[in-house]
Amino acid sequence: MDSKNQTVKTVMLEELKESIAGCTACKLSTTRKNIVFGEGNPDARVMFIGEGPGKDEDIQGRPFVGRAGILLTAIIEKGMKLRRSDVYIGNVVKCRPTVNLEGTRDRPPEDDEKEACGGYLKKQISIIRPEVIITLGNPATRFLLNTKQGITKMRGTWYTYEGIPVMPTFHPSYILRNGGDSSPLKKLVWEDIKKVLEYLEKGIRDAEDVDNENNETIKLTTRHNNDTVQGSLF
Repeated sequence: MDSKNQTVKTVMLEELKESIAGCTACKLSTTRKNIVFGEGNPDARVMFIGEGPGKDEDIQGRPFVGRAGILLTAIIEKGMKLRRSDVYIGNVVKCRPTVNLEGTRDRPPEDDEKEACGGYLKKQISIIRPEVIITLGNPATRFLLNTKQGITKMRGTWYTYEGIPVMPTFHPSYILRNGGDSSPLKKLVWEDIKKVLEYLEKGIRDAEDVDNENNETIKLTTRHNNDTVQGSLF
């Protein structure tokens, strides 16, 4: 790790965070308790992107600290054998979206909210320049890859954003809503995470030419098909 480079990234992220401290670019600013900027290693190899903060995140000003955050942390620490502080975690929008702005029921961010706030996420990505991005769920995947396809079809397949490999997978909250610890979705997410681990380990691209500027599928060579790749099913 280049400590000088990390220091530069830290300063750039802090300046960006300070620049949006009083943001009123969209209606979500009227109901938020805290802006949830994102957190983690500015020199992270892996960046996770969700859709937006929930109740717990809004209160604490930190991403993924509720029930979905506990599961995401398990994916990182038990599955990937990394510390949560080794990765970077962010969201498409920085303020909590709720139904009718009533502050009770969470909802996906709307198009105008993503348009107003999404540029900050893209700046974070450009500063961090992770080796791999993992998008969590439909809103994050559709925003970053500029697609209308659903996560069920896209998960487990490599795409690119600005030359960075992107692996879409299910959002932890979707797993919790569909069986929790006994959900069959956990195995599918683990399959996606193994592909990320394999890429980080090998970093070998398939020789096939693809048009990455249009976010078309890319192929990465993989050689492991079992749960022995670094971690285990979270």
